[in-house]
Amino acid sequence: MSDNPYTRVVDRVTTGLGRFISWLALAMVLIGAYNAIVRYLGRFIGINLSSNLYLELQWYLFSLIFLLGAGFALKENAHVRVDVLYGRLQTRARAWINVVGATLMLLPFSVFVLWVSWPSIQASWAVREASPDPGGLPRYPLKAVIIVAFVLLIAQGVSELIKDIAVLRRGEDAGDEDGEGAEAHAGGIGL
Repeated sequence: MSDNPYTRVVDRVTTGLGRFISWLALAMVLIGAYNAIVRYLGRFIGINLSSNLYLELQWYLFSLIFLLGAGFALKENAHVRVDVLYGRLQTRARAWINVVGATLMLLPFSVFVLWVSWPSIQASWAVREASPDPGGLPRYPLKAVIIVAFVLLIAQGVSELIKDIAVLRRGEDAGDEDGEGAEAHAGGIGL
């Protein structure tokens, strides 16, 4: 656990959001199963039991899981990366890679996404954009989640950056032959 109050708060929020996302995943699977069952049942009995609402709800839940889960994946070191060399490095080397990755890629990219997506999201809210499909869901609230998701990703990225800088300041490689320090973080933003 970090000594920094910022990282403690952000990590706690991210962990809570991760738990919530796991329930969204369950809901998405149940809605997907319902859609499949009623589609075939409806064909059997000759009545359309499915709706665009359920199909779009399944996709919206997937979008929420993906967008809101990015910060949690970063915190839990579950994001995709090329781990061929990174996993063999010592803690300080991993921390350096994470610091460079966060400052040169993660944080600038996240700010860029916020900047580029803002006009589209603002326009969507201005017209209360809805699905073009009959019985579909409104799209503007889902588009707003892009802003929320990248703000949360930036917050978690800064938290991971603080933890990696702390690893570098403590110099945790002493006697660290297998790349795992006693309290090492260095699991953040590898390349």
